[in-house]
Amino acid sequence: MQRYFVAAEQFDGSSVRLIGEDAFHAVRVMRMKPEEKFIASDGISRVVLASVREAASSEVVADIVEELPMDSESSWSVTIAQSLPKGDKMELVIQKGTEIGAYAFAPFQSERMIVQYDGKKEAKRMERWSKIAKEAAEQSHRCRVPAIEPVRSWRELKEAIPAFDLALFCYEREGDAAAGTGIRDALLSWRQAGHTAAEPKMLLIVGPEGGFTEREADEAEAAGAVIVGLGRRILRTETAGIVGLTCLLYEAGEMGGA
Repeated sequence: MQRYFVAAEQFDGSSVRLIGEDAFHAVRVMRMKPEEKFIASDGISRVVLASVREAASSEVVADIVEELPMDSESSWSVTIAQSLPKGDKMELVIQKGTEIGAYAFAPFQSERMIVQYDGKKEAKRMERWSKIAKEAAEQSHRCRVPAIEPVRSWRELKEAIPAFDLALFCYEREGDAAAGTGIRDALLSWRQAGHTAAEPKMLLIVGPEGGFTEREADEAEAAGAVIVGLGRRILRTETAGIVGLTCLLYEAGEMGGA
């Protein structure tokens, strides 16, 4: 069943409205007619099953049939901090990360970053990334759309590390992909240290195509991050965050893990 994310003000008592691109998609693409049903969410605290009352490409008005549980979100809030990759790789990270269950994305600049960052293009890029996250959240039946945070400098990201219950820094020392603690061992040590938060905030830090410098790894570790490896194979930057997120949510029990 099709799902749409709408603003809270589009809920009105016992009805909900689709407007703009959502209304156009419902009528012109999905061919919705009166009495057909869809799911609507405000992305915060409400998910409903709605039945179309009036359908036009400019606005769809639907009656709320049933309040649904917000049960598709992970209890572990994992933010993927991704050093800006070249081309459209960030779009892939956001799309697949959203489908898997990322809580938020925090793009940042790092020393070996290949792409030339242009702050003047940030608004347009953020709009594009937000749209991709919204569409991926709808497709995967999420209850909320992951936040896309403004691009940070390495210093700003480093200073944010202590705000998380656990920060994992993906790094291969001197080309050894097996170096560093594995994610499972890092979680085990974290739990053994007495961290038992039921809904932990976690940060997964991923480097650019050229990898992190040793200085960045040392600074991240000094700020409280745990250095982790992702196995014996070298992963592309757009793959590393997706793999790390999957490992974390498996350990959270979201994918049959423990």
